[in-house]
Amino acid sequence: MDQNAEILKNAIEDSLEIIEQDREKEIISRRFGLKGSKETLEQIGEMLSITRERVRQLEKAILIRLQICAEEGEIPELAPAEKLLIRNLTEMGRVAKLTDLADKVYGRETTSEERSGIYFIATFAQSLSVVEENDKYNVAIGIAEYGDSLKIRSRVDEIVKVIRENKQPMTLDELDNKLNYEHPDYIKAVASISKLLATLNGVWGLAKWPSVNPKNIRDKIFVILETKKEPMHFSEIAKEIRESNFKRKNVTVQAIHNELIKDDRFVLIGRGIYALSSWGYKKGTISEIIESVLKKANGPLTREEIVKHVLHVRKVKETTILLNLQNKKLFKKVGRNSYTLA
Repeated sequence: MDQNAEILKNAIEDSLEIIEQDREKEIISRRFGLKGSKETLEQIGEMLSITRERVRQLEKAILIRLQICAEEGEIPELAPAEKLLIRNLTEMGRVAKLTDLADKVYGRETTSEERSGIYFIATFAQSLSVVEENDKYNVAIGIAEYGDSLKIRSRVDEIVKVIRENKQPMTLDELDNKLNYEHPDYIKAVASISKLLATLNGVWGLAKWPSVNPKNIRDKIFVILETKKEPMHFSEIAKEIRESNFKRKNVTVQAIHNELIKDDRFVLIGRGIYALSSWGYKKGTISEIIESVLKKANGPLTREEIVKHVLHVRKVKETTILLNLQNKKLFKKVGRNSYTLA
């Protein structure tokens, strides 16, 4: 066991020693998941043959007792654990998701039991604040000196509000210009607590926005094209997804091609090459594109002008455009080098 794990283990054991009755130790261990998975009030009450409400009352009373003992210095092993957590929190921006904090302290991906141990310590340690998990926030630990749970949540809400009003994802530097923080890393720490936010490729946005939180293949394709800002072949898109930071990135080239065909956000502009419709590209055959160009011109255009307009929205050979211009049912030649609609 490494030094940090030993410090936390000693703090947990020393804290549990304060609890005299075995039944109360059992309640705390099971409620916090110190020796396995967390259990509900009902599950513990059924095991101990007491009501759910009685379990809740006992849990509250035990935690108050631990808080008093911690404040009066009656848990000697707690101080090194607090110091360890504060040191890591300082490096992380003074507050962090429980999972992120635990992984940093242990130096690896942690188990639920290890995370529960840190959470248990934080609930009664005087120098730490705890943000409880709900629909808006991930469970988090902060340094009490810089704010209690209410203040931390209000800071999270402030960041969410700024991003929502901006109506598009923002970098940490952009957020820093709108907020009053000592360093952008502190913004990152607070933002990570929110369940309403997501981040991808260095930008933060609302979790419902595909640009920062793509949930399906089509959204991931959109993010790749939006990031590259240029048309791409479907095989290149598949390669980019596999090399990306997406959570799920095992995709086949065929799956990518199938999704590109189905979604109106993507336009085929050449042999296997796709672009975003928001860039001004439109669906249709070359003949249909030429028709659209001539209708918009409201008069004849030279062959060179037509080619230029079509190449702006399609990646095809010039000869392909000229070949389609020979369709006399659709286009009529005017003079030596101009065309209009038939």
